[in-house]
Amino acid sequence: MNKFLILVLFSFCFGFAHSQTVTVNKQNEKVKNETIEVFVTSLDGEKNDIQSAWVRFLKDMGKLRQSGNPMTVAEPVINNTPFSKGIVYAGSNEGDKSTSVWMGINPAEWDDKDIKYANRELQKMLYQFGVKFYRDQVQKQIDETQQALDAVEKQQQRMINQNKDLTIKLSNSDQEKIQLEKSLEANKLENAVLKVKLDNNKKAQDSLLNVGVQIKKVMETHKDRQRKIN
Repeated sequence: MNKFLILVLFSFCFGFAHSQTVTVNKQNEKVKNETIEVFVTSLDGEKNDIQSAWVRFLKDMGKLRQSGNPMTVAEPVINNTPFSKGIVYAGSNEGDKSTSVWMGINPAEWDDKDIKYANRELQKMLYQFGVKFYRDQVQKQIDETQQALDAVEKQQQRMINQNKDLTIKLSNSDQEKIQLEKSLEANKLENAVLKVKLDNNKKAQDSLLNVGVQIKKVMETHKDRQRKIN
């Protein structure tokens, strides 16, 4: 049990040993044979977790199409502002130790008046996505830690209850031991008394046997005298 607790505490402490910082940079991506500037952030974590969170985020933004490369979001809602015209492009790149996600627009597909706003807000949204992803990951660790704590407290309570039961059983056993010891002493005394009585009984039997023999001799003497009377 102690080894298990040490392993659990070690894994949780290791998981919280460092905190992540989200940074959003710019890079170029090729979309429909055109190179556009997009926003990118690199995230540490399980690749599948990052990809799943990224897809959910894009679905919430608008009509996501995943079949293409890159993915596209039509009729996007950027910071609560819907845009019927324009498309947001998004993708991800898996590295050895991290996964980067990116998104951006092709200015040629947007109204000039919306380009600056869209770029500014997309950068913010990507940053917020990274922060939320890390916070969700930490929340998972918090939930797992709470589950471990609940399990330990449950086990602790079980040990407390078991201790009460064992204490009661020990007390009953002590009482029973005392009674048995008293019974044993009484048995020893009774055994000794019975042995004395048995010995006295044997002596009495021997004495009565001797008396009986003497009486028989007297009786034979009387019978013999009776036969001689004529």
